[in-house]
Amino acid sequence: MDQKRLFLAIAVSLAILLGFQWLVVPHLPKPAPVAHVAETQLPGATPQEGSPGSSGGVGAAIPSAANTAVPKNVPRVKIDAPKVQGSISLLGARLDDLVLKDYREQIAPTSPLVRLLEPRSDDHPYYIQYGWTAPPGSPVKVPDNDTVWAASAETLTPATPVTLSWNNGAGVNFRIELSVDDNYMFTVRQVVTNASGGPVSLFPWSRIRRDYKPVVAGYYVLFEGLLGVVDGTLQETTYDKAKSEGDKRDGLAYDATATGSWAGITDKYWLAALVPDQDLSSKVNFRHIDDHGDHYQVDYVTTDPLGAPAGGEVSMTTHAFAGAKIVTLLDHYQSQYHIPSFDKAVDFGWFYFLTKPIFFALDYLNSLFGNFGVAILVFTVLVKLLFFPLANYSYRSMSKMKLLAPRMTAIRERFKDDPQKMQAEMMGLYKAEKVNPASGCLPMLVQIPVFFSLYKVIFVTIEMRQAPFFGWIHDLSQVDPTNVFNLFGLIPFNPVTILPLLHLGAWPLIMGITMFLQQKMNPPPPDPVQARLFQFMPIIFTFMMANFPAGLIIYWSWNNTLSVGQQWLIQRRTHLSKPSLART
Repeated sequence: MDQKRLFLAIAVSLAILLGFQWLVVPHLPKPAPVAHVAETQLPGATPQEGSPGSSGGVGAAIPSAANTAVPKNVPRVKIDAPKVQGSISLLGARLDDLVLKDYREQIAPTSPLVRLLEPRSDDHPYYIQYGWTAPPGSPVKVPDNDTVWAASAETLTPATPVTLSWNNGAGVNFRIELSVDDNYMFTVRQVVTNASGGPVSLFPWSRIRRDYKPVVAGYYVLFEGLLGVVDGTLQETTYDKAKSEGDKRDGLAYDATATGSWAGITDKYWLAALVPDQDLSSKVNFRHIDDHGDHYQVDYVTTDPLGAPAGGEVSMTTHAFAGAKIVTLLDHYQSQYHIPSFDKAVDFGWFYFLTKPIFFALDYLNSLFGNFGVAILVFTVLVKLLFFPLANYSYRSMSKMKLLAPRMTAIRERFKDDPQKMQAEMMGLYKAEKVNPASGCLPMLVQIPVFFSLYKVIFVTIEMRQAPFFGWIHDLSQVDPTNVFNLFGLIPFNPVTILPLLHLGAWPLIMGITMFLQQKMNPPPPDPVQARLFQFMPIIFTFMMANFPAGLIIYWSWNNTLSVGQQWLIQRRTHLSKPSLART
């Protein structure tokens, strides 16, 4: 195979791979603010709320709730922990107000803190709720959405757990004991004390409910929606898929029965997840409820009822995570509570075996240098050292090919009417000079997985969010904010408003220059058409990658610069030691 044709194929393939997620972006719908959303679905129905059905002995999850206004002023228990603040609604026992203390919506110090959970009375209801379902035909009255609970304390802190309690008036007392750690994990113990004089059997349930469809990034490389690990397998259901599948199955988009799992709803950086008792069999459901808007729900209900004998009690302890997807913290919880593959809440993708180690490498280098941008530069050097022998072999071969270019051109001219003879002469030349025309592709091929894994790390990990470099780069996870088309801000207008392609920052321009220099180090293709196409490749890549995260552009620019230096030294040595290669 002709070397240049192979290079062209690799370059075009790389362009397609890199451009895929940039070009394949669905039409993003605007969020529909939902006010006065009614409760339309619980993991299990109660006799007070709807007609029960049959689902493994559990009442069908189709209660009929009235579309009534949700009061804004309800009794609440405050939450005050090192990483979160907010409150719990005593109406319905909902964890529905949670703000993350360490994260702001924008870089500006005056920007609002990130709000993860919101009450039903607000524009974007998003909450966690716990309750019980009575088996079909059971006379036991259970708490419902309008139940007002009593609280044992005014504020939930890591040092002060809070117990919510309610008595059904018939001798059965319900308790929800809540505690929170120093980060984002809530421990929830559901307790039923039975003084009714007869045995009581109930199904404890928990759910995460999002009563609106959020605006998602829409990138192919990033998952946002309903997810969990069930039976050791990662399950992901986008909002659109939840809706389409739910339309076919009465709202149920996914269901499974498992012992040991977790499930929730994820955004790019934030997660709300339920962690059931890992020793009990539970049914997990992903739902879409179409009731005056889009409502998305992940819920758990025990497969078998828990029984409280007369004069006794029964309890179940579960956990709820609500916060930032910090990789080391997820790993800690995974080990502490034996949560299967909890770190997969971070979308490390198909190259998980590379992406996560690369993250740990960057995180460690950041701890040494105090800057993720510097960590990327050092990491690039380490990658170059790792592939140094392969790159040296490749660059030596390319240098020889550059010296052989006149002789190759002469062979093509001499045998232009006899392709078979020309190919035989070429192969003889390669063999005589010990040159492998395909060797130049090897460094590029082996670095593609590293490139994509690094892209994942920069794009999806919260550790890289709002991480600064030097100069004008204040967030390595975002695009370079400068633009050459308005002279880097000297002209007071935004060219992107005229044409989205008119965005070319300083770092993408630097990357394009380094690509051009690297191209000049390589032997030019003998075919004029190929040569002209190759001349445009740095320009194409520059504009294509202009909207990629700045951290990735810095990596690519620095990698090109190191490659140019390495290739220049090898070519210099090759020219000095092999001047006879260019003889005609």
